[in-house]
Amino acid sequence: MSSSSRRFVNASATGPRWSPASYPFVRGEVLMLGSDVAGAVVVIPSRTTTTGIVEYRGASGSIPAYLARPSGDGVWPGVVVIHDLFGLMDHTRDIAERFAYEGYVALAPNLFASPELAAVLTPANVQKAMAFMFRLPRRDPVLAQQELAKLPPDERAIIAPTVERLLGGLPRERFAKDLVAAVNHLKTLPYVKADRIGCVGFCFGGGLSLRLACDVGVEACVVFYGENPSPIERVRDIAGPVLGLYGAEDTRLNADLDKLVKAMAEYKKDFEMRIYPGAPHAFFNDRNPTTYREAAARDAWDRVLRFYRRTLMA
Repeated sequence: MSSSSRRFVNASATGPRWSPASYPFVRGEVLMLGSDVAGAVVVIPSRTTTTGIVEYRGASGSIPAYLARPSGDGVWPGVVVIHDLFGLMDHTRDIAERFAYEGYVALAPNLFASPELAAVLTPANVQKAMAFMFRLPRRDPVLAQQELAKLPPDERAIIAPTVERLLGGLPRERFAKDLVAAVNHLKTLPYVKADRIGCVGFCFGGGLSLRLACDVGVEACVVFYGENPSPIERVRDIAGPVLGLYGAEDTRLNADLDKLVKAMAEYKKDFEMRIYPGAPHAFFNDRNPTTYREAAARDAWDRVLRFYRRTLMA
């Protein structure tokens, strides 16, 4: 492993950047959310975390990634955290820190770091594209073009190329290889249990999380509202358990869920799925007040932690 892979930039030995008061579902309180949840008690361990930027070798060269791990000596399970369609933003980094606080080494690659993507998908451009796309009722390229045409020319010149990239111009096969490399990188770290590595992804990253489970033998896979692998028969290659979390109002994505359920049953996979009534796409993203649903997010986080305790901590 190169020295750059070990080097932390602006590393800190503090608790997560997020305030526990902002995330009541990780404060140790009891949650009652329907007859199937008897009482979800989640307690934050008394532990500090170390965070920073690392690099690893991927299919497209050097990949920067945000790494969060428990401070001090120890060997912990690893989790690859895959960002959503808007890139490695604060929301994904916060999730990595939450996992570190729970006793995992979390690696969140920046899949958009290559020059041809970084030139368009800058943080400022992505923020503007996010604001634009959050106003749309669904991720629809035709509708997006219609709404883009209504923008002032100077605003459209910035937002249009970013939206077009996000909706159809992404090298997904390369991303899949970069994520396999992320798993392999975690296995080289002396503080990671090489036989206890899982993955989790959101939206665009949810589909890549499921794809990663098809490509390499991760011990556990979590999918937040992600697309099915293509072809669906690829699920036969999944080795470990899968947890899928979806919003009932995410009708475009949910249209294909029956295919996933059928394939998982056909190939006898360990698959647990939860669909949250009233929850839209991106219900877990607390940075987006339009889609965030607190009760569903609380329950989903608790399910993820229990799932990883069963599969990665055992």
